[in-house]
Amino acid sequence: MQHISQTPFGRSLNKGDLQAAEMLDAPLPELARDKWAVMRDLTVARAAFGVSDRDLAVLNALLSFHPHPTLAEGDGTIVFPSNASLSERAHGMPESTLRRHLAALVKSGLVIRHDSPNGKRYARRAGEQLQVAFGFDL
Repeated sequence: MQHISQTPFGRSLNKGDLQAAEMLDAPLPELARDKWAVMRDLTVARAAFGVSDRDLAVLNALLSFHPHPTLAEGDGTIVFPSNASLSERAHGMPESTLRRHLAALVKSGLVIRHDSPNGKRYARRAGEQLQVAFGFDL
């Protein structure tokens, strides 16, 4: 059995968090998919994933922070926007509503939360290379 030494910031540990921890080690598929094509497919199949149109609006805003056109291994799929900038890209969605929809995306397994020790989203870089990033893994 694997031991997780710390719980996510400000939340209790649940079964979904344990499953997300297992997914962190799983590699992305060999075939790199266009992030906007994935978004269109999710829009069509949103009922199967149990997400609403507002959840997808937040996911769309998260995808807009990803600098590459595809979601591929090695590109770094973690984005770390602040709630304020995420709210702007979600067409002015209030931050309280934004947090609720982010939680729904995490619960559905579409994104994985990488919490820093203080609960902030940020990245440390060495030149152009990301060393460590805390935020949402797409």
